[in-house]
Amino acid sequence: MDPPIRPWRTRRIIHVVQRYIAFLRALNVGGHTVTMETLRTVFQGMGFTEVSTFIASGNVIFRTPAADVRSLERRIETALKDALGYEVATFLRREDELAEIAAYEPFQGVNARPGDRLHILFLPAAPDAGVRGRVEALSNDADLFHVRGAEVYWLRRGNLMDATVKDVEITRALGKVPTTMRNLNTVRRIAAKLGGPVH
Repeated sequence: MDPPIRPWRTRRIIHVVQRYIAFLRALNVGGHTVTMETLRTVFQGMGFTEVSTFIASGNVIFRTPAADVRSLERRIETALKDALGYEVATFLRREDELAEIAAYEPFQGVNARPGDRLHILFLPAAPDAGVRGRVEALSNDADLFHVRGAEVYWLRRGNLMDATVKDVEITRALGKVPTTMRNLNTVRRIAAKLGGPVH
């Protein structure tokens, strides 16, 4: 005879609460000013938990059991437009993805120069081979580009304002897809805040 089923041994459904980082595009430019408190309120209003912001450039950390990244991005963009009155493109990365991005060394064979700055452009999705080729073909002695996954790594050999490659050229190479950019220092500081590696 089979033993009786014990009620405390019934199967439980476990929902994984994932931590995400939202990189918001051009949040406090063009005459728009948004406080970080406002951002936190919008994200909390969507039911996200452990909401925090990192510096005032539109970086929001939060938790949610939702796993569909594209759907989450659209949901956040809709909520931000409703709250702020204008569109804010949103780029989500999971905690583990950000740790990998922060640790990646795209230009290991390049000799460092004083004033080098590495910037990361976040894309909505990984581009195809043709787009990757066009972006990396923009590279020259002063500006180096490398595409990996849904990120473009841009090594600027000096001040960003003196870049030899203009925004319009990058946009054209990418096929006019939206992007947002952060410097590597910011990305690594966020990864460190989340417990990821720091170099």
